[in-house]
Amino acid sequence: MPQAGPVQPRYRVAVDIGGTFTDIVVQDASSGEVSTGKVLSTREDPARAVLTAIERFAGGPEQVEFLVHGTTVGLNAVLERRGARTGLLMTAGFEDAYLIGGNDRLDIFDIRYRKPRPLLEAEQIFAVEERIGNDGEVQRELDLAALAPVVEQIRGQGLESLAVCLLYGYMAPDHELALERHLREELGIPVLLSHRVSPEWREYARASTTVTSAYIAPVIERYLSTLIEQLDQGGGRSLHVMQSNGGVMSAEVAREEPIQTLLSGPVGGAIGAQEISRVLDRPNVVCVDMGGTSFDVSLTIGGEASVSTETEIDGLPLQMSAVDITGIGAGGGSVAWLDGAALRVGPRSAGSEPGPVCYGRGGSEPTVTDANLALGRVNTSSFAGGGMELDLAAAEEALAGLGGELGLSAVETAQGILDIVNAAMADAIRTQTVERGIDPREFALVAYGGAGPMHAAALAEQLEIDEVIVPAHPGTFSAWGMLQTDVRHDLRVTHFRALEEIDVGEAAAAFAALEAQGRELLLSEDVDPQRMHATCMADLRYVGQEYSLRVPVPSPELDPAAVKVDFDRLYHERYGHSSAASPAEVVKLWVTVRGDLPRPAGSVAPAVRDAPHGDRSVRFGGEWQAATVADRAAIAAGSSLAGPAVIEESTSTTVVPPGWSARVVEGGHLAMNRSGGTK
Repeated sequence: MPQAGPVQPRYRVAVDIGGTFTDIVVQDASSGEVSTGKVLSTREDPARAVLTAIERFAGGPEQVEFLVHGTTVGLNAVLERRGARTGLLMTAGFEDAYLIGGNDRLDIFDIRYRKPRPLLEAEQIFAVEERIGNDGEVQRELDLAALAPVVEQIRGQGLESLAVCLLYGYMAPDHELALERHLREELGIPVLLSHRVSPEWREYARASTTVTSAYIAPVIERYLSTLIEQLDQGGGRSLHVMQSNGGVMSAEVAREEPIQTLLSGPVGGAIGAQEISRVLDRPNVVCVDMGGTSFDVSLTIGGEASVSTETEIDGLPLQMSAVDITGIGAGGGSVAWLDGAALRVGPRSAGSEPGPVCYGRGGSEPTVTDANLALGRVNTSSFAGGGMELDLAAAEEALAGLGGELGLSAVETAQGILDIVNAAMADAIRTQTVERGIDPREFALVAYGGAGPMHAAALAEQLEIDEVIVPAHPGTFSAWGMLQTDVRHDLRVTHFRALEEIDVGEAAAAFAALEAQGRELLLSEDVDPQRMHATCMADLRYVGQEYSLRVPVPSPELDPAAVKVDFDRLYHERYGHSSAASPAEVVKLWVTVRGDLPRPAGSVAPAVRDAPHGDRSVRFGGEWQAATVADRAAIAAGSSLAGPAVIEESTSTTVVPPGWSARVVEGGHLAMNRSGGTK
């Protein structure tokens, strides 16, 4: 009897780990057909939930042709201070720069201000005798022999990784490279160099970025090694990791550049919203992702996700490209609690264990999910695709217990919880829009995550937004977004020059060197050279300013006059004014290289099925109203449904309040509009 041949992989798979659920999207590599699923996250061993999801919904690792993964492992290690014990080596005389930090304060009048808590203590910082000048010339040679006492100190402290950040090391890296060779030979631990992690000026920010990368490097290495090993045992295929900049990279590159994984979890949704912006011709959208633990906001402007050249985590500056995302602790699992006589919601979350009270897993404190259930917005038997029966009585009891201390009923407490969390989320959206001079009324709102579509219309009303888009499979949308991106790397070099005096040939050579470096990275990730392309950019600022703005450069042979015109225009768009007569200067040059990934054509819309509409009482505006209850898959394309209504599906629930209507549009996405709206 002939033996069966090896299993041929069939699926492209994306997995997104959240604080409560781990989401999976499975796409048939031939037909493009999409299916989704959720499993509870396993906090202490996140890889276990990933493997469980692949086994349950994709038939096992051997069926996977392409796997992309968004992880919050590194981010959580920083936020919870559970990273590796890390050391820092800096040029003698500058070793206190990291602990001193910057001189910027977000609120200069806050008398309770405290500096961000660093990732290491003074005894973990070591001085290195060497010196490079600001012209890149060596002023004092590195003396490795004098480093022996430092090596012994490091060995005695049991450090797990090292960051090296020498003064002007980004201009002349020879000393950093010599330290790497010496320390790896002597200590056998990871050594991360600032000129690789962040080849930019600003010593504190560069040191902070390098330390953060070293802090999470062993954590990311252990996590990816475990996941790769278990996937390989099942015949798993190439693993890719979502990057903070909106692209993906191979797991091998992620091990070398762990800093790029920090925001990989929430970025997938922003890239998915960018694709919806293109498909539905909505160039400007506010993207909101409300899951079980957090609420994240990003913008797509002119069809492109907004990307920053620097960011911060827990107050620590990071020099890295990242999709511009604002997050707060507001999700379905956010716990309601009393602060004296005031009702508060979040940022603490019940997570997946024990979870909201209605999960029946031992939770005792009411959450946003319990409040939605008590107000009739969630079906007790269809939650998470029918895989979980919710306990309404337990939720009402917990709400009554909390509200009793305020003289409120269970229903009044539930409404108060939703009002508070909606106000907090609306403020987070204003931070990304109004505070930056952007009018949210000119945008559509794309809402996803397990809880996002339940709250989307209420948020839109607070912000006077007329249209809400709820994507197909909203509860797993971030994972779907990961399948819409390509391999990407952003490379940069500090190039400080007056724009009007810039040497065009010198700049072109710098662009060419960055592009060659990027293409080499893509080749190491098996990207077809025919699918590679590069774009050039430059960071500019007006002379005398502190911060810069990234400007596209159409050709490596940049035209200073044309670049200045574009800079003035972009500056005006961002800040509401500009100064065409003021001179500008170049700060950095950038090259983004992309490797296009093949994607099958096919609709992501759920399969249409016959299912009669029902009804139940849902509370709106302080009173119970009869609301239509519909299965989303039973709403035909082009047809509409007037509120009040509740639209249910396996990964989420969409609430359509009175005065709103919903219709299925291109791609199987759901568009909700306010009566009298302008869109």
